[in-house]
Amino acid sequence: MKLTAPQQTISDDKSRFRVVAAGRRFGKTFLAINELAKFARFPNQKCLYMATSYRQAKTVIWQDLLDTLYSKNWIKRINQSELMVTLVNGSTITLRSSENKDSLRGGKYNFIALDEFADMDPDTWFSVLRPTLSDTLGHAMFIGSPKGRNHFWDLWAQAGATEDWSSYQFTTIQGGQVAPKEIEDARRDLDERRFQQEYEAQFITYESVIFYGFTEHNVIKKDIPGINNMPLYIGMDFNISPMSAVIGIKSNDALHIIDEIEIYGSDTFEMVKEIKHRYPDRVYNVMPDATGRAGSTNSVISNHVILKNNGFKLFTDLTNPSVADSINAVNALLRNSSGEIRLTIDPQCVRLRECLIKHTYKENTRQPDKNSGFDHLTDSLRYLVFKTFPIKQNVSRGAPVTRSVGRML
Repeated sequence: MKLTAPQQTISDDKSRFRVVAAGRRFGKTFLAINELAKFARFPNQKCLYMATSYRQAKTVIWQDLLDTLYSKNWIKRINQSELMVTLVNGSTITLRSSENKDSLRGGKYNFIALDEFADMDPDTWFSVLRPTLSDTLGHAMFIGSPKGRNHFWDLWAQAGATEDWSSYQFTTIQGGQVAPKEIEDARRDLDERRFQQEYEAQFITYESVIFYGFTEHNVIKKDIPGINNMPLYIGMDFNISPMSAVIGIKSNDALHIIDEIEIYGSDTFEMVKEIKHRYPDRVYNVMPDATGRAGSTNSVISNHVILKNNGFKLFTDLTNPSVADSINAVNALLRNSSGEIRLTIDPQCVRLRECLIKHTYKENTRQPDKNSGFDHLTDSLRYLVFKTFPIKQNVSRGAPVTRSVGRML
């Protein structure tokens, strides 16, 4: 059986570490067999398949693996009790379970496939298996269906923003193994969240996620004509560590974030210098933290005055917008109820991507967690979006109207 197009895309990826979130019946196990064989085709390689249990390893993959290797005439010797195959080129493929992960300490592997990683103890990778790849500079692939926002989600989210890592997310129907009617029957039989998790490979924990509108569809490399001469729209959060800013381009009633800046142990003077170094001779429209009207970091001059004196046009109110309103404004721009995306970010903004994914509310509250470190860039984005694309409020006839008017200082 040939790889499907999504499976082939994953297999062709040369990243050292690949994280694959996929719906049920996507063909994850077949993909794992293909990758084990692909790495084992070179002489004297040690490849490992890690299952959640011995039963899974024995019943789900063992016979299919043998059939694949028999068809290629690659098998030299089989150890049924150890679930290990030795190939004619000296390579070995071994099946193990995370139930007995400590027995793998001290080994060396060239490739490891971890199947249903969301169901494993995370120490299986972080404490036991990761060191076994260091001597060989070996590769690993993590595959499975999501189980909420646990360690698998954390690894998947981080992979998309880390060099030599990659992440994928495919639905059951994209896998091409299940008939559309069966998927629609499952949609009818399961509750919405269970269906989204099992068949759409979604990491479902919406109640604590702040920027739930963000998906990988918001990460786009855009070729915007004349971008080097367009005015910049900048959201800025004043903080010593880090000073933070997001820089965007406004076009066609949409906002595209082209850059992010975090400077630790810094101040507004240094932020201004950095922006002008990266983008000289531009129009600088900045939507800053309103508290910058008072004193500044490391200066008796206010942050707003520093910006104004350096040629920045300020758009701000006397106070910051309501946290809830500005979060709603960002989510509406990320994806509205009609599925329209008007806020995108360049792939180089890896830290902003991470913050949008990981910034959550404090447990059992609607207060954003300010201790996570994910709030400074998202605050910058909130200020920018709220002033550039504020949510329009519907006002009943006869009701008093309060207008929030931006002030250009």
